[in-house]
Amino acid sequence: MPNGLSLGRITEFIRLVLTEPKYFWILAGLLLLGDACLCALIIRFVPYTEIDWITYMQQIQCIEDGQTDYAKIEGPTGPLVYPASHVHIHRFLKSWSTGEHAMRNLQALYAALYLLYLALSLVLYQQGGLPNVVVVLLSLSKRIHSVFMLRLFNDCWAVVAMQMAILAYSLKRDKFGTLLFSVALSVKMSNLLYAPALMVLLYTQRGLYSSIRHALLVIFVQILLAWEFLSSYPQSYLKNAFDLSRVFLYKWTVNWRMLDEDTFLSPTFSRALLCAHLVTLLVFCSQKWLSPEGGILTTVARGLRRPSVPASSRVLSADEIITLLFTSNIIGILFSRSLHYQFYSWYAYQIPYLAWRTKYPLLLKLWLVFSVEYAWNVYPSTTLSSSIMFCSNALLLFGIFAGPSRASESSVLQKGTKLE
Repeated sequence: MPNGLSLGRITEFIRLVLTEPKYFWILAGLLLLGDACLCALIIRFVPYTEIDWITYMQQIQCIEDGQTDYAKIEGPTGPLVYPASHVHIHRFLKSWSTGEHAMRNLQALYAALYLLYLALSLVLYQQGGLPNVVVVLLSLSKRIHSVFMLRLFNDCWAVVAMQMAILAYSLKRDKFGTLLFSVALSVKMSNLLYAPALMVLLYTQRGLYSSIRHALLVIFVQILLAWEFLSSYPQSYLKNAFDLSRVFLYKWTVNWRMLDEDTFLSPTFSRALLCAHLVTLLVFCSQKWLSPEGGILTTVARGLRRPSVPASSRVLSADEIITLLFTSNIIGILFSRSLHYQFYSWYAYQIPYLAWRTKYPLLLKLWLVFSVEYAWNVYPSTTLSSSIMFCSNALLLFGIFAGPSRASESSVLQKGTKLE
């Protein structure tokens, strides 16, 4: 009887931890502790693989030697193509890259950064009211652990800053969110994928005048962080740090491998993807994001008539804000011409959240999560892996579009007692 009673209590405790919102941080704490141990094991037993770190360091050395012309700052894998905060971060990290245990120190730092990324993701899941059990899907990604601790990519810093920005927006700390967004953008311009959702968010929740002030804040932060380059070679900095026409090599791409190289590199294909991206954003704006307000034209007109107040009378919940921003990001990812393996960090820990914002059955939600993970772990990518990734991302996006409104779903999600 005592053993049975003890087993029953353990079973009940597990059930509560997996289903009851008030036990969320017990589960989250266990995940963080377990992943911290996993990170230590990875650093101890899995060899580090050099890809871009030496290039980062040589570029920083070039800057420390006095070069501020972005066009002339290069390393073994190419020129410097990242904004100024990339430079500031790696200028600081350069002091960690010397000495007998330099690489272990760096990996430990990136492990801490990864755990921060995971913790921020956990907070966002709680803010959005997702069932506890969903967060078990986080920290399972082989590729994300590799990106952080075995490759030391600059994407790690960009995604952490962006997750912090999303959290700030979900907490209605919009000015702080915009500041963090600009910092994230100053590490890597891939965060521009969030810009359409941010425009919708700020215009509807803050109004036209406030949106303009936020845009000016973004610009001011960019100028402040990049002043040493803008003050000397402004055109060179802007052209190289924010090169929207940059073409990645076909051999490294994870997506669109089902196409031949000539098609992949063709300007026609690039324009087609841009058009598809813009059309999809317009469809989501008119039929999903601004539908409760009467559509795009009605919302814009209302905001122009009263520019000092929000264009919407409806206050978005944390869940709606997070879903809006995550959706804008995955739309951009779906229509990106080239995705490299480190780019998975842009949305890996957003996928379970979005999957649970669809009306799909549980098995299909799980299939979407694991199929995307599978595709990003096939190296080199194949026609099959790229096709699976594209179809999974597209199916996920369609599910979000066809899913229930956030307002009608939030009351159910707050209960947190069901897996679906």
